[in-house]
Amino acid sequence: MAASDRPRLIGLTGTNGTGKGEAAAFLVSRGYEYHSLSDVIRDVLAAEGLEPSRDNLIRKGNALRREGGPDVLARRIVTRIRGRAVIDSIRNPLEIEFLRTQPGFILIALDAPPALRFERVAKRGRNESAPDLAAFLRKEAEENGSDPDAQQLGRCMALADRILINDGTLDDLHRKLEELL
Repeated sequence: MAASDRPRLIGLTGTNGTGKGEAAAFLVSRGYEYHSLSDVIRDVLAAEGLEPSRDNLIRKGNALRREGGPDVLARRIVTRIRGRAVIDSIRNPLEIEFLRTQPGFILIALDAPPALRFERVAKRGRNESAPDLAAFLRKEAEENGSDPDAQQLGRCMALADRILINDGTLDDLHRKLEELL
């Protein structure tokens, strides 16, 4: 596909540790600017003097959605976009609904087996609030509720235009993304 035929906006959704950050980095290397809905939340946490831990991101993101509507993060992020962009951290179906109103938007969901995802998360060394696989899965369940103002990763993944299973090497993921482009 020629660069001019590529999607203008590529949204990324998926569970923790599936490689969304790696997918975004690959797309940036192909000329896309990077934006994360979580950056909107991080900006608010920083202004409040709070650590951007996973628990704080979930809590504050849900609070912002309750206050400003479930699509508030997507509405805020599109004001920052200047060209082709990858949008990471999509976690609510109404964020997707809003982004689908933008020309050239597609949504990719990434997934991988839970044990592999936990292993990846443990290696990256962030404050994930999950010392073991059981805690990791409990935390993940919090992101799959039915509250319309909260995270609903399962519903978001079901709305994807394409699902990429990232259970191989980084080169495998890059190859799958290149095929998509």
